[in-house]
Amino acid sequence: MGMAAAAGFAADLTGNWLASQPLNDGTSRRTYLNLRQEGSRISGTIRTSQFYYKITESTGGPDHFTLTGTEEDGKTTRHVLYEGKMVGDELRLTTRRRPDAPLVEMVAHRAPAGEGAMPARLALPSLHKVPYNGLAKTPPMGWNSWNKFASRVDDAGVRQTADAIASNGMKDAGYVYVNIDDTWQGERDAQGNIHANKKFPDMKALADYVHSKGLKIGIYSSPGPNTCAGYEGSYGHEVQDARTYAEWGIDYLKYDWCGARNIYKAEDMQAVYQKMGDALRATGRPILYSLCQYGLDDVWTWGPQVSGNLWRTTGDIRDSWASMSKIGFSQSDLAQWAGPGHWNDPDMLEVGNGGMTDTEYRTHMSLWSMLAAPLLAGNDLSHVTPDIMQILLNRDVIAIDQDPAGHQAKCAWKSGDQEIWVRPLAKGDYAVALFNRATDSAKVTAKWAGLGLKGTPKHARDLWSHQNVKMDGPEYSADVPGHGVVMLRVGR
Repeated sequence: MGMAAAAGFAADLTGNWLASQPLNDGTSRRTYLNLRQEGSRISGTIRTSQFYYKITESTGGPDHFTLTGTEEDGKTTRHVLYEGKMVGDELRLTTRRRPDAPLVEMVAHRAPAGEGAMPARLALPSLHKVPYNGLAKTPPMGWNSWNKFASRVDDAGVRQTADAIASNGMKDAGYVYVNIDDTWQGERDAQGNIHANKKFPDMKALADYVHSKGLKIGIYSSPGPNTCAGYEGSYGHEVQDARTYAEWGIDYLKYDWCGARNIYKAEDMQAVYQKMGDALRATGRPILYSLCQYGLDDVWTWGPQVSGNLWRTTGDIRDSWASMSKIGFSQSDLAQWAGPGHWNDPDMLEVGNGGMTDTEYRTHMSLWSMLAAPLLAGNDLSHVTPDIMQILLNRDVIAIDQDPAGHQAKCAWKSGDQEIWVRPLAKGDYAVALFNRATDSAKVTAKWAGLGLKGTPKHARDLWSHQNVKMDGPEYSADVPGHGVVMLRVGR
C-alpha cells in the first residue's frame, strides 16, 4: 500500500464517534469512540458512561476492525472488545458487556470533537468538619431495590414495597427506609435540574406516598458524571441535586463513588464527599448520608468528618455463602470505628434472594446484627416465604443490631472454621454468636473467661430458638450446623 493510500485509509476511522442506544426508561446509553488510525494501527479511547478505556490492541481498518480497550482503577483491570466495519459514514459495531452476556449491536455516527470526553477535574474545597446531622443513632433499617431488581426498579414497585413493609410487620420491627438505588435518573433541564426518567413520573408524589405509610424514602447518586449503571451523576451539581432531593422529600442518600474514579484519586475522597455533606446540610432537611466507596482510603477514619452516617467497608456483596462470609467475617478490626450516628456498612442484606439456604441466611442476619450493620433488606417482598419473613422479623436478633450502646462485635475466639464473636450491649449484657463456617455440623464451646466474661452468666437466651438456656459452669457448648450459628444474649 502506498503512502497516499495509507493516509486516506487513516482518515476514514480517525475522529470522534457516538453510538446512542435508546433504553426503555426514556434515557439512552451513549458510547464514545475517539479514534486515530495510523496505517494498520488504531489508537484512542472508548467511553461508555463511567467506564473509560484506552485502546491497547487493534486490528484491521474500515472494512473490518477490532478494538480492545483496557481500564485500570488501581485495583481492577477491565477489558472491552469491539468489532466493526464502516458502512458509508457510519460505524456498525458489536460488543459484549461481559464475556457471558449477549452480543450488543450499535451504530455510531461522527460527533463534534471533544464531545464525550471526561469533564475537567473540579477544584476541591479545603477540608473541614461537617456537623453531625443527628441521624442514625442506631443502624438504619429498611429496604433497597438493587440486589433483587437492579434496573427494573420503578414507581409501581416502590409503592408495592412500601405497602408490603407497612403491612407485613417489617415497619413495626424497625424497617423504615424504602431506598431507590441506581437507574432512576433522567436528563437535566436547561437550568441543570435533575429529573427522573419515565419509570418515575413524579418523584415528589412517590415520596409523599411512602411517607403516608409511615415510612421514609431514599435515593441514589454519585459524585462522578455518571453512576455505576451509567446514569446522570451529581458531578458539578451537588448543591443543586441536594436541594432537589429536599424538595422531593427524600430522607436518605446513597452516594456511590463509581463515576468519580476517572476524575479523582482515592485521596480526594474526603473532600469529594464533604461537598455533598455540606450540600445536604444546607438544605435544612434531615437526610441520612450513606457513603458508598467500598472501604477505599480508610473511610472509617474520616466518614464522620463529612457527616457520613454509614460507610461501605467492602466491595459489593453477592447472594452466595462465599461472598457473604468473606465480607462479614472480615470486619472485626473495624469495630472501634462504629458507634451511634456513624456505622460500618458491609453492604446490604441478601436474605431471601435464593442464593443461600435458610441456615446461611440466619448466619447472615446474625452476623450483620453482631456487626451493628445497617439492615437493608433487598428481596422481593411481594413473594417471600414465611421462613424468610421469620429471619427478617426476628425481634431478638434485631434488638442486638439496634442496641443503643452501638458497640460492634469482635471475633473473640477462632479455631479452624469455628469462631465466636462477642458484642457488649447496653446495661451490661453481651451478645455471643457461635459460628460454624464448615459445611458439616460441629460442636463449639464458649469458655466464658476466655471471651472476657468473668464468671458464669446468670441468664442466657437463644435468639433463634427463642428459648432460655441454662448456664451452670465456666463454659457452654452447642452443636452448630454447617454454615450455621447459635446466637445468645447473656447477662451477668
